[in-house]
Amino acid sequence: MIGYETEEQQVQAIKQFWKDNGMVIVAGAVVGLGLLWGWRYYNDSKLGAQESASVSYNKSVESFVENQNTEELQSFVDANSDTGYAPLAAFIIAQQAVDKQDYVTAKEALQAAASGDKTIADIAKLRLAKIQIQLEEYTQAITTLDSVLSDAYEGQVEELRGDALIAQGDFDGAQNAYTKALALSENNPNLEMKRDNIAYAKTKNLGDDLE
Repeated sequence: MIGYETEEQQVQAIKQFWKDNGMVIVAGAVVGLGLLWGWRYYNDSKLGAQESASVSYNKSVESFVENQNTEELQSFVDANSDTGYAPLAAFIIAQQAVDKQDYVTAKEALQAAASGDKTIADIAKLRLAKIQIQLEEYTQAITTLDSVLSDAYEGQVEELRGDALIAQGDFDGAQNAYTKALALSENNPNLEMKRDNIAYAKTKNLGDDLE
């Protein structure tokens, strides 16, 4: 070691170093190992939870396929709301409810899906807005549409906004929304028909007011 002439001086220097710094070094090593093992435990636990949720989800879906009963799927959603599988189960519940024209149940399922995984939330919000329009909850539908984050769904958002606005009698707002949607989705016959029908809707509304 540089700065010490004899081996004995080197040994004494090392002893003194450990006396002065040994606890700090040991404590640092313990903390470092603790963080390492803690991180590994967290990852293992998270992976284990995801695997467990996957198994439960598959069982719930299999049960639904066999008996067309969504009770197990609903139980799965309630117990696994913090996993990415919950919105998928909620979509099945919502579709089954729509098929039965049970729009209230469909709305509740889609609200749960919309509050979950961000990659699926926007899709859930679009479906939720459709249900809210069906239930004549037009203001709530527009609020839901305003919360859609991805620009990829802008065309669908504006089309549904138009549907909500025209149902409220806001024909100019609906026309503006449909025009925006058409700019994002050209050559869409359904959208063109909706926009073209606004003139007729205005005339009909005026006639109803005069009666």
